[in-house]
Amino acid sequence: MPQSAPGAVLPNVSKGSARGAVRPGRYAAIDIGTVTCRMLVADIDEEGRLRELDREYAITNLGEGVDASGVLKPEAMSRVLDVVARYQEVLSDFERSGRPVRVTAVATSAARDARNAGEFERLLAERGIELSVIPGAREAALSFAGASCDFLGERLLVVDIGGGSTEVVAGRAGGDPVRARSFDIGCRRVTEKFLASDPPSDRELECARQWTREGMRPFFEELRASGFFLDRLVAVAGTATTVVAVRERMRVYDTARVHKALVTRTDLDAVSERLQSVALSERERIVGLDPGRAPVIVAGMVILQTVLDLAGVDSFTVSESDILHGIVLDAACSDAG
Repeated sequence: MPQSAPGAVLPNVSKGSARGAVRPGRYAAIDIGTVTCRMLVADIDEEGRLRELDREYAITNLGEGVDASGVLKPEAMSRVLDVVARYQEVLSDFERSGRPVRVTAVATSAARDARNAGEFERLLAERGIELSVIPGAREAALSFAGASCDFLGERLLVVDIGGGSTEVVAGRAGGDPVRARSFDIGCRRVTEKFLASDPPSDRELECARQWTREGMRPFFEELRASGFFLDRLVAVAGTATTVVAVRERMRVYDTARVHKALVTRTDLDAVSERLQSVALSERERIVGLDPGRAPVIVAGMVILQTVLDLAGVDSFTVSESDILHGIVLDAACSDAG
């Protein structure tokens, strides 16, 4: 995933949501997920256009063991706190220019599931970060808003595969979702439930696939019954971007090559087969795969393949505009209100 030095300008400029006025300014979004902790710093102009200034990314595995224990481990929270401290240094560099940065921090599935999420919120508050643990429906809406930036007017099905949950959202880009669901089906959760062997056995993979399919099927049946017809399936987040990076054998991650890349089902299956057929130690050395994602990427492939099957499509478009963009745009709209 991309990281850039403070002040570096990334190439893409996205249009914001057409749903309302925005307040121009500099914004930062911190997304604390089950597997990763990421930050986006961006400027919003008077017309609601988003200009990226910096992205930061780290695998922190906050959700390690949460599915079984129901609590966040102290060492997992500590990993996130260390990364957030680094992000605060990046933000301090921006603010030294004299322009304030409005920071919004959210946590998703792992924190939602954990009985001690309040302790995690308190630890961040002590460090000056106000954290919102958002419900799945809110996560889905923010992911849709971010992914919609580059496909205005199209009827989209957006899938955001996380470590503990997967959000699937249907709607016309630039408007509100027409149907959305957050499933407690994520790459870390599926890995911990089903994929015990190294590499995973065919039986384990089939059990994971069946569980995922049964959990998601009702949503897709309801979507078809509603008469929704999609123009494009858009996949965001690390599982989807990894498919492109591995397919293209990227030794250095290139956002410009990943964003809006088209992936066919044949491409997806080829990458999936390559990842699932080798032991973890070999998988970690595959070019294009972040070694920190290697333990959970096979489950991510299972989820993504299942979504394509249920949606009845044979390709998807990868987007680098995701929940981080949605958080920034939402903050700008809220400030304008």
